[in-house]
Amino acid sequence: MAQRVYRIRQLVTGPHQSGILPISSATLWRWVKAGKFPQPFKLGEKVTVWDAAEVEAFIEAQRAGGEVAA
Repeated sequence: MAQRVYRIRQLVTGPHQSGILPISSATLWRWVKAGKFPQPFKLGEKVTVWDAAEVEAFIEAQRAGGEVAA
């Protein structure tokens, strides 16, 4: 079974795009650095992705009452 992944443009919301999270890329990287969001991994020199199952588990934890401070 192939692993599903998200690229940053699918995760964050920008001026001309809607991502699955209502946050900017800067906030996402702050959360990663602080250990509040799953760590990404590299597919190539210029391709960074997040495991879809880990991202979806993070979102479910937030729905269940987990707190994330930006």
